[in-house]
Amino acid sequence: MISKKLIPLSRPWIDADGPEIPALKEVFSSRWLSTGPKCQEFEQRFSQYIGAKHSIAVNSCTAALHLSLHVSGVGPGDEVITTPYTFTATSEAIGYTGAKPVMIDIDPLTLNLDSSQVEAAITPRTKAIVPVHMAGHPCEMDNLTEICNRYNLVLIDDAAHAISSQYRGTMIGNTGNLSAFSFHATKNLAIGEGGMITTNCDELAKRLKVVRLHGITKDAWKRQSRKDSWYYEVVEQGFKYNLSDIQAVLGLCQLAKLEKQFEIRNMLAKVYQNELSAVSQITLPKVPVDGKHAWHLFIIQLDCQHLNTDRSEMIRQLRTANIECGVHYIPLHLFPYYQETYGYQIGDFPSAESVYKQAISLPMHALLDSDDVRTVANALKQLIEDAC
Repeated sequence: MISKKLIPLSRPWIDADGPEIPALKEVFSSRWLSTGPKCQEFEQRFSQYIGAKHSIAVNSCTAALHLSLHVSGVGPGDEVITTPYTFTATSEAIGYTGAKPVMIDIDPLTLNLDSSQVEAAITPRTKAIVPVHMAGHPCEMDNLTEICNRYNLVLIDDAAHAISSQYRGTMIGNTGNLSAFSFHATKNLAIGEGGMITTNCDELAKRLKVVRLHGITKDAWKRQSRKDSWYYEVVEQGFKYNLSDIQAVLGLCQLAKLEKQFEIRNMLAKVYQNELSAVSQITLPKVPVDGKHAWHLFIIQLDCQHLNTDRSEMIRQLRTANIECGVHYIPLHLFPYYQETYGYQIGDFPSAESVYKQAISLPMHALLDSDDVRTVANALKQLIEDAC
């Protein structure tokens, strides 16, 4: 079954007649393009949405993770527990600090790190835990929080996929000591590039605002908008991780329709579940019983052992049918860098490897409708039937 139109894996929700173009014109007219009033407004609105006391805008989720680890005191010789089933940025940020990413295997149904394995991985060098809410499925935050409290560890959420996710009634981003969000072009809130750190700690928030911009006590907007406030001090070594007002105003527009986007993604996920639940060769993503899934990704696991095809061929045939799919993710321990630098080997994390071999990400974004999803599901079912 060939789709009459291309059904893309991901697309940002930006309409030609939407609010983004007028909002950008307003910023351009103001002549203030870097970090300024729109960035401050975006931070305030984001805090209101998440329910966290502070939000600090940065230029990527990678920067958000790095700064969160940095202000938490993670450094050379330390260890940080995380998952192999994530994009490389998660462990890359840990490496920036000089610490070692200590990976543990995943739950093959939620795709999140298996919290029952965390305690066994803790050593005297362990400083923090960085769970990834994979695809938007919330991690078991109660278990992780209890472990962190007992061992005096910092809990830093990699919430790149998890804006709108909830765990037991609490928004992800209002759960750990710090949380890092992504606003990359493929994310549920897309501004091209960008990120946000949320925290309820006044001291951490104050320091984050300093280190995100060269360790300077006042950004340019604060110096410009106050009389006789040209003076600033550099109080520590910082980074160039600030967000521009151009990106921030896009964030404000995206934030205004985030709940509608969540409703659409949730509806699309239900259509996928209904259409594919009877296909024995497919394991569908688990729906959390004690939270809300953001459905950044819709990842199925396809059992090709009993089919006359493999995962790559299935993706190729779907693309021939005008349907884009992807694979999220190649487990980090399979990459040469992580093997050579940290000694990881093939076979270290069997659940992550098993999921990876079967994973296919189906199209999921707010510009799809239920007919698009049914087209994808029908094409997939036909290919499976042909391969039996």
